[in-house]
Amino acid sequence: MPLNRVIISRRITSILDELSRLTNALYAMNMTDIQRYPENYEALSVDAALRAEQIACRLRHLIYTTTGTRKEEYLSSASTMLNIGIQCKDGIVEISLPSLLPKRKQHLSGEFLLDPLHNALAQYAKSCPLPHFHHCVVCFSHIYSRDLPDRRVRDYDNLELKQLLDIVASFLMTDDSGLLCDAYNTTEIGENDATRISVMDSGQFSIWLQAREKALQAISDF
Repeated sequence: MPLNRVIISRRITSILDELSRLTNALYAMNMTDIQRYPENYEALSVDAALRAEQIACRLRHLIYTTTGTRKEEYLSSASTMLNIGIQCKDGIVEISLPSLLPKRKQHLSGEFLLDPLHNALAQYAKSCPLPHFHHCVVCFSHIYSRDLPDRRVRDYDNLELKQLLDIVASFLMTDDSGLLCDAYNTTEIGENDATRISVMDSGQFSIWLQAREKALQAISDF
């Protein structure tokens, strides 16, 4: 049943209020001395990022309920806009995401990235059959921008990995239980914040790890 105009207006007004709060947070970030008050800057930046993601998710739901745009159609465009990448080479599936994963307590961030990822995997599988792993290793590479302070690097157990792993497992794995799936986390310094997920058969992991270490060493030589 379509929403009436009063409800639509109320939801748009609520989003506008969030946009105002986001603008205020960005102004505060711009005025904060990151060297002298790093904790304040971090709190402001996290608040701004979460608000932006919440705004995007609320706009998505408004589109789904008030227009003829199908959810799958919109999410296909969203995954392209977010630059979610998927490739399968030599039996290894690599997924690239345009951001770091949220902390566990920041559940508002989940939907923003997870829905487009699910759609991207579904679309990829239609044209390129994905491998199905029985015993596998999933490797999370957390890539931090070299232009920002090293103190941003977080403990792995504070990151929201489960929801992401559930989606990946639904397309690629028999099961993501500890009996059939091992998880490996690593931190890298790169051009921009990003997350790369590599899924492979357990027997390929040692070869993958050696190749990765050689690649990182080659980069550090420059």
